[in-house]
Amino acid sequence: MNHPDFRVGGKIFATLSPDLKKGMAKLTPADQQEFLRTDPASFEPASGAWGTGGATMITLAEADEADVRAALAAAWRNVAPKHLTSPD
Repeated sequence: MNHPDFRVGGKIFATLSPDLKKGMAKLTPADQQEFLRTDPASFEPASGAWGTGGATMITLAEADEADVRAALAAAWRNVAPKHLTSPD
């Protein structure tokens, strides 16, 4: 699709826009609401049903690095196979 994506278990958990100015993290709707509440200048729902489902756009130049790392970690956990996320 002409842009970098990041996968775990063959599933996409994050992408970068072709110009590398924005990213997308596949969050849960609850995670998305928390990021929107704490940093509305950097995080916004993706358009349409993707955004309603938790896909969240991140304006990278505006975002705090720790917040981006937290969003990516949450997105990874949301998509990763259970055997990778279980504490066993």
